[in-house]
Amino acid sequence: MLPPRRLFTLLSQAVEQQKEKCPFHNTQLDSDLSSISLLMDHICTKEQFPNVTTQVLWDHQDEVWHCQFSPDGTRLATGSKDNKLIIWQVNIDQFEVRHLRTLDEHKYGVGFVSWCPDNVHILVCGPDETSEVFIYNSVTGEVRQRIHQSADDSLTYAAWMTDGRKFVVGGVRGQFYYCDIDGNVIDTWEGIRVQGLAALDDKVALAADTHHRIKGYDFDTLQDFPVIQEDHPIMTFVIDDKKELALINVASQGCHLWDLKDKVLLRKFHGQTQAFFTIYSCFGGLNQDYVASGSEDHKVFIWHKRRESPVAVLEGHRLTVNCVHWNPAEPGMLASASDDGTVRIWGPKDKLRRRKDSLTSSGRSSPV
Repeated sequence: MLPPRRLFTLLSQAVEQQKEKCPFHNTQLDSDLSSISLLMDHICTKEQFPNVTTQVLWDHQDEVWHCQFSPDGTRLATGSKDNKLIIWQVNIDQFEVRHLRTLDEHKYGVGFVSWCPDNVHILVCGPDETSEVFIYNSVTGEVRQRIHQSADDSLTYAAWMTDGRKFVVGGVRGQFYYCDIDGNVIDTWEGIRVQGLAALDDKVALAADTHHRIKGYDFDTLQDFPVIQEDHPIMTFVIDDKKELALINVASQGCHLWDLKDKVLLRKFHGQTQAFFTIYSCFGGLNQDYVASGSEDHKVFIWHKRRESPVAVLEGHRLTVNCVHWNPAEPGMLASASDDGTVRIWGPKDKLRRRKDSLTSSGRSSPV
């Protein structure tokens, strides 16, 4: 006797295998197989993948150093050498980004931004010479807190803990602070020249340092532990939502994918140009199956996590691409920030056609 629904199970397994082999699979398939033709193998085309510029944002007047979507995908924050933090409203349905407000409290530029899990507050850091960190309320535009301990500090990286009430901040001069959202310094870790930060939970943070390594720091027990050791300087790193993988930009080496639990190097991605520029990469797409990075050759590279060669190379920027971030709520939307002073929104070709049709019918100008 065959088990109940055995044919359905076998067909579902076949579709899952086909999805794994599809380099551009970035759309949700129905579990009841109603969206799948059984007459041919499933394959997505590159036109369904983010591979064209759907919009160019021109509001910054200098190099754009960082960009990040809010966790719910409805807003985008961009920071620039022009001292401005710009908050953009994101319409996911219309695939459109609009200027919401400009925040310009910064004297030395906006080098790094980090959205709080509450989708309201934003941590803002400057370049190396900046000794204070801002917490903005993105809804009101007001500065909630300024964290400033010493004029000798260099606070260039920050990360919210998972509870959204505490965060870590640090820099290459050896400062490493554990703070709450009200600006109180709860604890410090001495002598860590921070090159990047990420939070594993409410108490444990990962920090890259100038010894080419990433270590874990437990602010409950005040113990640290080794995680990753590279052979070359770590410029930046990011971890995935499941806290299982780390994507590292390594000087003169490119992007490396590490398993955080087993502490092994899984993959070295090919194609991207990475010397000693600070370039921020990201996980993204459906189920975070993809990674993306900017490059010093003015391009955006996208890889599938299981493939070393890029599945897409996006061209359009005229100078180094400093940061790439994927919209957490829209697998087809990607933002990139560049030294050419622009932020580009990338999407599938059908999204570009729809935007052009919408703008034409409303009498507005073309998106690109």
